[in-house]
Amino acid sequence: MRVLLVEDDDRLADALTTALTERGHRVDRVTRADEGLRLKDGADFVLLDLLLPDMHGLEMLRRLRRVSAVPVIVLTALTEDRTVLQGLRAGADDYLTKPFKIMELLARMDAVARRVPRGGGNGGSSPATSVVAGDVTIDLPAREVCVAGRSIALTRREFDVLALLAREPGVVRSREEILDAVWGDAFLAASRSLDVHIRGIRAKTGRPDLIRTLRGAGYRLGVD
Repeated sequence: MRVLLVEDDDRLADALTTALTERGHRVDRVTRADEGLRLKDGADFVLLDLLLPDMHGLEMLRRLRRVSAVPVIVLTALTEDRTVLQGLRAGADDYLTKPFKIMELLARMDAVARRVPRGGGNGGSSPATSVVAGDVTIDLPAREVCVAGRSIALTRREFDVLALLAREPGVVRSREEILDAVWGDAFLAASRSLDVHIRGIRAKTGRPDLIRTLRGAGYRLGVD
């Protein structure tokens, strides 16, 4: 796997490059956001620091998400909840606060990579189908959502949450089940990320009842 490492800390970058190379990955390391954006094509994974010399990492992430769905894990010394939420909303697949253990990063990369759809597939074993909820159409194989005939742009993880509920519309999914299926960790410390993604789905579709919350039980698709 080709990993694009956008990190201006030489000591950390050297340690990550060594660990990733030992795992069989090819690492392209840059220190600036503009260099990362130039090298984005062909990258299978991006590790992105937020405090870069030329541009805030969140701005790079927003620009990257306009043209690419490559998996991104944000690495940063910033610990404020607001920054974490901004990273998730901008399209990060996961978030690690420095200092972190390299083995934890590798495990999270593996978890994200297992859930990234290959070749436009839906990433699961369910048959290709579309699900209709009111005026919302969820095309699972194409990974597209339309509201009243208009295409809506969801992040990959937002779509993964919605698709999980859509594959069995009448089934209630617990928080732990969703976190395990989409994030690969039923006890994810930053489980508030699920709330962020559900709010994002509701806001972007303009259909607050598309995902219904069942207090104490979980969530289901808003299909009666």
